[in-house]
Amino acid sequence: MGVISMQVMAQQNTINEAVHIIPEPVSLQVNAGYFHLNRDTRIIYTTKQASGIAAIMKGMLDEPTGFHLTVKNENTETADNVIILRLNTRPNTKLGDAGYTLKVLPDKVLIAANKSRGLFYGMQTLMQLFPPDIESKTVRKAVKWQIPSVNILDYPRFGWRGLMLDVSRHFFSKQFVEAYIDEMAKYKFNVFHWHLADDQGWRIEIKGLPKLTEVGAWRVPRTGRWGTFKGPQPGEKATAGGYYTQEDIREIVAYAQKRFVTIVPEIDVPAHSLALIASYPNLSCTKQQYSVTPQYAPGGVDNVLCVADDSTWLILDKIFTQVAALFPGEYIHVGGDEANRSFWTKDPKDQALMKKEGIKTPAELQSYFEKKLEKIIISKGKKMIGWDEILEGGLAPEAAVMSWRGIEGGIKAAKMGHHVVMTPTGNCYLDYCQGDPLVEPAAGGRLTLSTCYKFEPVPDGVDAKYILGGQGNLWTENVPNGRHAEYMTWPRSLALSEVFWSPKNKRSWPDFVRRMDARLKYMDISKVKYARSAYDAVISGVKNADGKLKVKLATEIPGLDIYYTFDGTNPDNFYSKYEGTALSIPKGATEIRVITYRDGKPIGRQINCPLTEVAKRIQK
Repeated sequence: MGVISMQVMAQQNTINEAVHIIPEPVSLQVNAGYFHLNRDTRIIYTTKQASGIAAIMKGMLDEPTGFHLTVKNENTETADNVIILRLNTRPNTKLGDAGYTLKVLPDKVLIAANKSRGLFYGMQTLMQLFPPDIESKTVRKAVKWQIPSVNILDYPRFGWRGLMLDVSRHFFSKQFVEAYIDEMAKYKFNVFHWHLADDQGWRIEIKGLPKLTEVGAWRVPRTGRWGTFKGPQPGEKATAGGYYTQEDIREIVAYAQKRFVTIVPEIDVPAHSLALIASYPNLSCTKQQYSVTPQYAPGGVDNVLCVADDSTWLILDKIFTQVAALFPGEYIHVGGDEANRSFWTKDPKDQALMKKEGIKTPAELQSYFEKKLEKIIISKGKKMIGWDEILEGGLAPEAAVMSWRGIEGGIKAAKMGHHVVMTPTGNCYLDYCQGDPLVEPAAGGRLTLSTCYKFEPVPDGVDAKYILGGQGNLWTENVPNGRHAEYMTWPRSLALSEVFWSPKNKRSWPDFVRRMDARLKYMDISKVKYARSAYDAVISGVKNADGKLKVKLATEIPGLDIYYTFDGTNPDNFYSKYEGTALSIPKGATEIRVITYRDGKPIGRQINCPLTEVAKRIQK
């Protein structure tokens, strides 16, 4: 091979490495050359429907470059040094409503789509082609604002690409919610599931029901690990919490709409309703006055609505009337999970209702509740969606199911002809621990980055037309602030974005890791907090033939080196390197310390693991 050919190949490899788009596009061709953004570059939109996207793009480019780019409504593609946003006059059938084509040439950039949302997603892909400094909130000088020449054709695999944020267990400000939606939109998520009401707090203003925000939005302050909190003490004031006014919600909805994110509000009933019941005690079976709890409702506390009481339905109608008016999306989420139905079996009104309606079991009574609630939801011009418990006792006729207890509920609902959003705990629960519990903040179960990436939302034997898509869920029992919410969301949601958007056959774990490595540099610039747990060593135990414990080490990210010690000192890359064979434990050792390196530099956290803990992690 000649010197010139080698130079061309090296240049092409450099350009290829500069392309690290997440989620992976349907089709990507990288060409020679670059487009250079400068202060004379113009943004052109060919139809007025694209003006809002052009304005958002201008803001995203002006902030780090300081260029103050010109934006014009023109119908031209012959100009140079322009970024063109074009709605197709003849729709490209491959693209649908959310797809786009992106062509970057040395003299211009052209984003084309059938609909505005496609232009928006094309813009987000374009932003990922710029250097990491594009994420800066202040002007970065001496940056070469160049992007590689590419041809991209792209469209989503699923129509529902969601993230859920629980604001009941801990309240998050309007500003944080908007910033969270911004990050979602960068990776083409299009559904923000907003968990607005639960036992620990009611977060939405409802006109005519003032106690919901006077009482239900507040609980006694507690700090520490969930499950260790004491209940309200005599004389202690409820000062922790907050709520969104209806004006706040309108502003957040409008903010999301501009970014083509639909908000699905959740009012969790008939259970998880203690904040509602604390506000209006006549809604429970016991009619007792309870306080909003700082953690899960204690045993004996009735957090379940009385199905037979007329007051329940009067208040639910008032709530869902206003919720429907505030949120223009298609669905309202009604919860339906984890109902303690034992209170219904002790309540004379509910027992009389069951006898009157021929209802034999408490599960069937919940089905009665869900079907009656669905009629209210439909009367407001909306569709109902709930957790998979709403299947029990018989599913409401037109309800969609969010399958969280594995995928079985989703399979059952799909085979009944109902739409499903797949969000099983084992792949999608972002409140779960990301790495080794010895070095992670308090969390629930275990969900690694690679497990998120391996998720397949369409089970074998299920007609894909019933699977709307999937969703990652961030419950916030152990997430007390926004920075930690970011930490728990990213980078696992990068993996989920690719699961929900990209073609199944395009997924490649090693290539995703390459692209994720690059994207994390952008998050460093934008000051978004994320977890590096996937770079840590994975420690487990094995037993040899004579029953002796050995230590096995591994990494989730390919290509990392692991160094270890048994002598209580902190390892670096001058210590023993793990070579893949389970380690015998030296006599007298009580712990193993491990750390990961890449290219001669530490990349993971040091983990000090007692050998008693290793013994609990024996692989079967």
